[in-house]
Amino acid sequence: MGSYAIITIAGAFTYRIVYTKTEVLSGLIMKLHIIRHAQAVERSTDLPDEQRNLTCRGRKRFRQVAACLKKMAIAPDYILTSPLIRAVQTAEILSETIRFNGELQISAELAGGPDSAALSSLLRLRSSASEIVIVGHEPDLGELVGTLLKLSAPCTLTKGCVVSLEISIKKSGLAAELISLITGSGKAIHKPAKAIERLLGENHTSMKEEAP
Repeated sequence: MGSYAIITIAGAFTYRIVYTKTEVLSGLIMKLHIIRHAQAVERSTDLPDEQRNLTCRGRKRFRQVAACLKKMAIAPDYILTSPLIRAVQTAEILSETIRFNGELQISAELAGGPDSAALSSLLRLRSSASEIVIVGHEPDLGELVGTLLKLSAPCTLTKGCVVSLEISIKKSGLAAELISLITGSGKAIHKPAKAIERLLGENHTSMKEEAP
């Protein structure tokens, strides 16, 4: 059984209204911070892709990004990360910087995605949360952000950047509004139009050229 409310009208009639889990979720709103892992060592035949670790430069730059998130006073209930080493190390830097009290959660879906349907499942499983962080990879995250914001082209997330969204979970799927973008160098952009222009990058230029 789901949640319920007791309503008394004029002291005479009492109604017990039961809300199913789906109905409660349909009004759920949470903050979602989507992070691409920081700069990692280059691919090589001697090092499997899943074991590529962060470079010194990648760690240093992402600490600046994490410090920016700390200034924004983010307080995630969960930090979910791809199992690949470079994503886990990025999540660890964030966790240490903001003094996250929980444990990092490894999510296999973040190694090769997720699409909006998979993300919806991840969020619904954590419906009590008000704020969640996910750490993953390109081009999957850029495609996901483009889909959530209903843009006509996929976005490009540079290494270590953060896209913060307000997510509404509805019966029909997810709806999102852009809150801010933090670039891989730690610059915060709070104006949605500017942030979207930065996220679209070359796609934005080609769209302007194709416009009548």
